[in-house]
Amino acid sequence: MEERENKEIKIARFSSCRGVAFEINPNRSNPFAIGSPPKQERIGTWLWLPWTRNSSFKVLPQPHTISPTRSRASSHFCDIDIDASDFEVEFIAEVQDIEKPDKANVVKVQKLLPKSDPPRRSRLSIILLDQGFTCYKGLFLVCMALNVVALALSAAGCFPYAKTRAALFSIGNILALTLCRSEAALRVIFWLTVQTLGRPCVSLRIKTATTSFLQSVGGIHSGCGVSSIAWLAYSLVLTLKNKDKTSPEIIGVAFTILSLILLSSFAAFPLIRHLHHNVFERIHRFAGWMALILLWLFILLSISYEPYSHTYDLTMSKVVKKQECWFTLAITILIIIPWLSVRKVQVNVSSASSHASIIKFEGGVEAGLLGRISPSPLSEWHAFGIISDGKKEHMMLAGAVGDFTKSLVSTPPKHLWVRTMHFAGLPYLVNLYQRVLLVATGSGICVFLSFLLQPSKADVCLIWVAKDIELNFGREIIELMNKYSKEKVIVHDTAISGRPNVAEMSVNAAIKWNVEVVIVTSNPEGSRDVLRACKRANIPAFGPIWDS
Repeated sequence: MEERENKEIKIARFSSCRGVAFEINPNRSNPFAIGSPPKQERIGTWLWLPWTRNSSFKVLPQPHTISPTRSRASSHFCDIDIDASDFEVEFIAEVQDIEKPDKANVVKVQKLLPKSDPPRRSRLSIILLDQGFTCYKGLFLVCMALNVVALALSAAGCFPYAKTRAALFSIGNILALTLCRSEAALRVIFWLTVQTLGRPCVSLRIKTATTSFLQSVGGIHSGCGVSSIAWLAYSLVLTLKNKDKTSPEIIGVAFTILSLILLSSFAAFPLIRHLHHNVFERIHRFAGWMALILLWLFILLSISYEPYSHTYDLTMSKVVKKQECWFTLAITILIIIPWLSVRKVQVNVSSASSHASIIKFEGGVEAGLLGRISPSPLSEWHAFGIISDGKKEHMMLAGAVGDFTKSLVSTPPKHLWVRTMHFAGLPYLVNLYQRVLLVATGSGICVFLSFLLQPSKADVCLIWVAKDIELNFGREIIELMNKYSKEKVIVHDTAISGRPNVAEMSVNAAIKWNVEVVIVTSNPEGSRDVLRACKRANIPAFGPIWDS
């Protein structure tokens, strides 16, 4: 009896890190320390694993005691989850290799195993509740604070200009939020940033602070959106107190604009935006367009109204003298510019499996840029990373996770709508640094692959973790990766070698390659884990901004 209890205690010392069995060893100095893997035995299947100092790849045989881990279809192609049955097989195999128990003990071990995967937090809860205080939230609070102070001073009579021009402050906030979401304006800003700060003489602290700010400008967008509502409501209150100086038409238009902006902001609330993204996108677009049209009407009515005669007299001299007109003109131009680049183009769509499709377009594209495609330009747009060698063509790798991306596999289209003006995001800021580690899971590789195919300011190293790589992504993607130095690439196929600790791999690789910064593209949980691990190791790291 005592012997069995000892065995149970020893078995309990083996846990699971997302499906990979390991021995808990608190005495090691390395916080990521795990027990030694079971002895490998040779069979016909080979895999690449990054555990050598001389090379980024090592060929190891797969043990016959552990079945290949085939992941179930997940809601996000960057996920690398495993089945409960696979967890059980791996756990039992690990215990058998160390304890060599008889059949009775194996049965007892099976009773100790969970019948299903342990409960995991939902992706939405991680996005909304598990990011802590981010730069995005900081910018949101700064914008709100500045506007609240100005509103309070105006209401107290200490800021008379704002009291007489409250509508102008509302339009000014709308201009700021439009600027922060203008792909044309941000493309110029990102380019200027790389040209001025992407030099060895600029300190790493300045570069990382700039990266954090640029990828979080959505906080300014949200803060100015809420502030514009407050200023417009304040303007309406002041107008209603002096109804004799305005017209019912102007008040009615102003109330309609306020209602549309409220509707647009409500649709952008994180819970609604993440659960019903298509609804959010359409409301945000059409409510915004309608509000812009009514804003022009509101300005023209306000300028031309004569309170003494209760008539309208519009002249061009009145229009050009009003700041509201120039602000609204700038908003209109910023909104129109991306739509001028919309084209219907011929595409070649191929699928290596039912999990992803490759969409090919004509024309080379600079590394780090992203593109938008649509089956119906007025209803929905989808952003993807671009893979290109910068010469004759570019392609997008689309994981089949939604209705549109699944339709690319089931019924490949001959034509798609595209925005020929590509936009810059976090991947583009790789050019700011001298040496960068890129970490991708699943189809997230598409935003980084261009850096392996064309010359870049940065010396990049790559970790790619995915399932059934050749089966899901096709031979073409593997051949593109093979063009880059294998000394700087780590590829981990979870279908062969199980789910790894991506956070540990990232920290170890960043130290080994002595990189300045780590940039990760994964699902919310994976990105969070890598960012936290890098923070503990004092390594600058950036990932997707799920707030915006």
